[in-house]
Amino acid sequence: MNGLIGKKLGMTSVYDSTGKNVACTVIELGPCVVTQVLTTDNDGYSALQLAYGERKVKNTPAALIGHFDKAGVTPKAEVLEFRDMNLNKSLGDTITVEEVFAEGDKVSVVGTSKGKGFQGVVRRHGFGGVMQQTHGQHNRLRAPGSLGNSSFAAKVMKGMRMAGQMGNVNVKVRRLKVVKIFADQNLILIKGAVPGHKGAVVVIEK
Repeated sequence: MNGLIGKKLGMTSVYDSTGKNVACTVIELGPCVVTQVLTTDNDGYSALQLAYGERKVKNTPAALIGHFDKAGVTPKAEVLEFRDMNLNKSLGDTITVEEVFAEGDKVSVVGTSKGKGFQGVVRRHGFGGVMQQTHGQHNRLRAPGSLGNSSFAAKVMKGMRMAGQMGNVNVKVRRLKVVKIFADQNLILIKGAVPGHKGAVVVIEK
């Protein structure tokens, strides 16, 4: 699986060859450096460990400083392994966006969705709310209604849709199209929206 680590910059729109206006997400993808090369003989599987973004030395654990020093790179903010990556790279090598992706590719984007805080059932699960009260319900227009059973089970069953934390979870969006690549600026345009806020770290896989 080939992939790179990047940062979501925001959204824009471009015109395709037919003149259609396409909404795109702008992502700064890489450059990533190889901080470890894992092999089947030594580690039991084949992978490349990539790092992205800068990190202050004073905020980096000593063990990680030694790890980065071995690769000959400065401390990095994000580190991730990509298994069976079909690029012949050595320790300390840099991987850029055009080495992994091309315009027209179908990719998957992994990121952390925007946190919405504690939300009720109307926003979190799309309950009807106003004007759909039943069984004489009144003065509780956004309430979830009945939750549990009476004598048998006598409890609220697991999986019941209720109020709670919304967002701030790991999300993967599959089969998004690469619209355009600006190799000189390490930018990639992905059709549609991807999870995360502006400045959030995302991983793009192919």
